[in-house]
Amino acid sequence: MKRNLRFRLNGKPAAVDTDDQRALLWVLRGDLELTGTKYGCGEGVCGACTVAVDGVAMRACQTPVANVEGKSVVTVEGLERDGKLHPLQQAFIDHGAFQCGYCTSGMLMNAWAFLQKNPHPSRAAVVQEMDANLCRCGAHQRILSAIEEASK
Repeated sequence: MKRNLRFRLNGKPAAVDTDDQRALLWVLRGDLELTGTKYGCGEGVCGACTVAVDGVAMRACQTPVANVEGKSVVTVEGLERDGKLHPLQQAFIDHGAFQCGYCTSGMLMNAWAFLQKNPHPSRAAVVQEMDANLCRCGAHQRILSAIEEASK
């Protein structure tokens, strides 16, 4: 059903007129022109489309936009502040934690949401949390190192 949906997006009010069962991924990319959130598998398995909804990592390809009404959504574009990268983003750069970069936004958002609830995790906890985000290039060790550095 098409309707007007309101939510906070990267700290600012957002509203869209769309089918309320449309995937949040397509609303972000198509309607709101935030293309940092990537389409990967379309089945919620790879994690490329991960965003944070009220601080919880969610797969945007499997989340109907109606589910974020009245909530706060953070995308990779919302991590930087006043032109300064978030420490997690900077750590990814410093550690070369990406190659092709396709999984990077989903990795960042999953890690960001995880660090919000567990700011100083053990390496084992980071590994367990990030296990569901896939990287085809094999940069996992650098990704883990970047997350560990950002948690300090």
